[in-house]
Amino acid sequence: MTTTTVFHCSDLHFGHPAVPEQYEAMEALISEFNFNVVAISGDVSQRARSGEFQRARAFIRRAEETSKVICIPGNHDVTWWKAPLNIGDESKIFANYRRFISDDIEPVLRVPGVTFVSLNTSHGVTSETLTWRLRDISIIGIVRRAQIERLRTEFSESPVGDIRVVMMHHNPVKGELSQRHGLKHTARVLGAFADMSVDLVLCGHDHQDAIHYIEHTKKGTVISTAGTVSNRMRGGRPSSVNSIRISPEQIEVSTLVWSDPERNFVPGPSKCFKR
Repeated sequence: MTTTTVFHCSDLHFGHPAVPEQYEAMEALISEFNFNVVAISGDVSQRARSGEFQRARAFIRRAEETSKVICIPGNHDVTWWKAPLNIGDESKIFANYRRFISDDIEPVLRVPGVTFVSLNTSHGVTSETLTWRLRDISIIGIVRRAQIERLRTEFSESPVGDIRVVMMHHNPVKGELSQRHGLKHTARVLGAFADMSVDLVLCGHDHQDAIHYIEHTKKGTVISTAGTVSNRMRGGRPSSVNSIRISPEQIEVSTLVWSDPERNFVPGPSKCFKR
């Protein structure tokens, strides 16, 4: 297997928080370096509006000129008020996303040597996502047991030896600044990933870039959390994206950080993990 290169971005928030020159810089990077895969882990819109999704679709089409693209919805892409607490037709909460981005909210992408499987963690406002904090309404993500079983099935159908990558929106590791998980029941979810020998998780949501390594008894899992590309980065930090190199021997995750003086994304922290 040759090295697979991945451009991992998240929380693009096309809409009011958008910074156009940052998206243009991303498009130039994707075009210049010909990444094998562009992975967008949710929140392509700010308010799930048609115009925001249309701009996101244009970004995706541009990326598809040089790369395979895999994209999932985030909590901002869900019109949860159309079916709150499972009252009404739950499919309506994804109507705009499906119309403009993709009908598949849990896509699977297989490239030579690597299998990418998505988990939709953005289910709107349900009894499962509620907490005692009012500000968590529509924010918290969950993974249902049926989704875990689907994940297991998808990986079992991949060639033996394929590197296993899960893409989800909500962060299963506590953010450094937020001190919060975006996902409920993280221990159960990460335990399932360990049982399935997941090599890499791509996520976002926390609006702070991070690279983690979760040790398991069987093998470790690398967590790539991409920061936001907008003016909503946590703690006043600059926008960022992640560049990933996957080979049979190792996984290298490098953060590219926005530089105002250079008007471009420049190298930031990088970590390499043996498989």
